[in-house]
Amino acid sequence: MSMPMIRERRGLVPELFNWLDMPLAALQSPAAQPIKFEDYVKDDRYVLRAELPGIDPDKDVDITLSNGLLTIHAERRDEQRDQQRTEFRYGSFTRSITLPSDVDENDVKASYDKGVLEVSVKLADTKQQEKHIQIESTPRQES
Repeated sequence: MSMPMIRERRGLVPELFNWLDMPLAALQSPAAQPIKFEDYVKDDRYVLRAELPGIDPDKDVDITLSNGLLTIHAERRDEQRDQQRTEFRYGSFTRSITLPSDVDENDVKASYDKGVLEVSVKLADTKQQEKHIQIESTPRQES
């Protein structure tokens, strides 16, 4: 299935037409979006950064690592009040990622700063010496 093409429209309500072009897009809340990840390797560690603004990392985040699968579960409970109205934003988010095969699951660190959760896992020392493989020859059978 291909992604629908968004056509540019000019007029009073172009965004409404863009929503109609994408099935169910108007029904999705911003809270329904998955956790956004970025990952990279730095100083012999696999680093995963996740956008999690507006959460309390001590109460609202659970990180698990099992058999090479890192799972982040977060729950947002946010209330904004002003003189005329109150707005709640809440929801729970879960996302898993398969880690590289050479990570050391016993050396995992996590930190949270300014809405970004960072999890790093040490990469195991995988420097192996080159191994030469001997080719066995099989005797030819003559017919």
